[in-house]
Amino acid sequence: MTMPAYAIGYLTVHNRDWMAEYGRRTEKILARYGGRYLSRGARIHQLEGKTPLPTGIVVVEFPSVDAAQAWHTDPEYAELIRLRQSGATLDLVVVESL
Repeated sequence: MTMPAYAIGYLTVHNRDWMAEYGRRTEKILARYGGRYLSRGARIHQLEGKTPLPTGIVVVEFPSVDAAQAWHTDPEYAELIRLRQSGATLDLVVVESL
C-alpha cells in the first residue's frame, strides 16, 4: 500500500524577484505528480524551541515518496529550482505518513 508523503520546505527569502514566475509555473508541475499545497505559510508561530524561524514554511502533499522525488527531479522543475535559488535558500525534506 502506498502512503501519502509530505514535502516540507523551510524557506529563507533574500529577494522576491523570482516569486511571481515561480508561483505561476509551479502548480502545473506539482499537479503532474499528484502534488498539492497544504500550506505556503508566511505566518509562522513558534510554540517551542529557539531555532531561528525561516521566512516561510511550505508543505506539499504527494501520493507517495516516489511521486515527491519524481516532482523534485522533473527537468521542467529543475529550471524553477535555479530560479528560486537566485533569491532564496530552501531546506527540503520528504516525510512519509503513517
